[in-house]
Amino acid sequence: MNSSESDDKKKLRQQVAVALKDDPGSDSPQKITATGRGAVAEQIIQIALDSGVRVREDPDLAEILTVLDVDSTVPVEVLATISEILSYVYKTNAAMMPRKEFNDGPVKNQQ
Repeated sequence: MNSSESDDKKKLRQQVAVALKDDPGSDSPQKITATGRGAVAEQIIQIALDSGVRVREDPDLAEILTVLDVDSTVPVEVLATISEILSYVYKTNAAMMPRKEFNDGPVKNQQ
């Protein structure tokens, strides 16, 4: 494996984080306040946790949102497109996963 391939694999494994700001009292779209990879992503997540902010783990969504600039809003049209893309990704990933077979027989009602 050459160093370029090794670097690509490391980049794929790097943690990605995107911080969004939402104003529940307004109709304005969410705003990207920070993005980062690796150590910066870990800092973003830690700051959120320390501040009591909910953290959602979704690497696919984070990767898509990193193409938007910090301080930009997330347009509703983009959110609709992202949801369609993620729906396809999740369905494809689920179809590729091996299915677990249960051979224990029927579940008996225990009273």
